[in-house]
Amino acid sequence: MKKATTAALVAAGILAAAGCSSSNGDGGTKSGGPQNAPTDAVLKVAHDYQEAANRLDWRTACKLSSAALRGGSVEKCVARNTPDATATTPESTSPSPSFTPPTYADGSTPQPIQSSTPSGPDRANMGRVTASDVVEVSAAEDHPAGYGVLVSYTVQWPGQAAETDRRALRLVKDGGAWVVDQHEDIQAGDMGHGSPVRTALSGG
Repeated sequence: MKKATTAALVAAGILAAAGCSSSNGDGGTKSGGPQNAPTDAVLKVAHDYQEAANRLDWRTACKLSSAALRGGSVEKCVARNTPDATATTPESTSPSPSFTPPTYADGSTPQPIQSSTPSGPDRANMGRVTASDVVEVSAAEDHPAGYGVLVSYTVQWPGQAAETDRRALRLVKDGGAWVVDQHEDIQAGDMGHGSPVRTALSGG
């Protein structure tokens, strides 16, 4: 009788342990990310970085970049990525003091080329950014190991159909914060082969 009671207690203990283990529904990560990955934080930084880049908010995008990616200070990164505000227009025909336009055989000179600006008619319409598919990525070339994220958004140029752009972002810890250290374009044909994010960020 004592043996039967002991066996019952042991069986109950095993079942209780199994029940506690299986009830831990928060042990995984969202969007299919690896175990113990800071998925929410990584996805937010990837989303905010790409959204800022799409709307040409380079101050925000540069702040969310690693020092290696931005190539120096935030100010230098902003200056390097900000389009020239003094774009040439057909009305501004005065030549620069340091530039002499070429002269054709008939004595005429070419008309100035109109440059596009962020607010001009040639600016594409960017759709909402989505971030997903968190994967662990190994160190590659000058990039440290971290997490890869797939970001997607639509791009529609005036008079054309909308297309979906996809990019792989590498996020690494820098000074206690997650920042983007690498970005690579992903082609539509690569989406059905393994992990397109890991492949793009590894140079394969």
